[in-house]
Amino acid sequence: MNKHNAHIGSDFDDFLAEDGLLETATAVAIKRVIAWQIAEAMKARGLSKKAMAERMHTSRSHLDRLLDASDTGLTLDTLSRAAQVLGYRVRLELAAT
Repeated sequence: MNKHNAHIGSDFDDFLAEDGLLETATAVAIKRVIAWQIAEAMKARGLSKKAMAERMHTSRSHLDRLLDASDTGLTLDTLSRAAQVLGYRVRLELAAT
């Protein structure tokens, strides 16, 4: 039996791309990492959500959306303000596929 499986040798990204889900999955993965990094930096600095929101000049609900790993509607302005409050800077780059 010499069956050829078209999926042997492919990776999960190929599978997601075939189903049209790669961009969404990538956005969610990136947001999860960003939300985790911000939460960890807040914890390390002893910042509550209320204090963080005040320093960012935003609402607590806006900060909750920033920390929600599944909410990919993140603006660069919000990310930049959060990073600045935490003593970080944002660095983005485009990478060839």
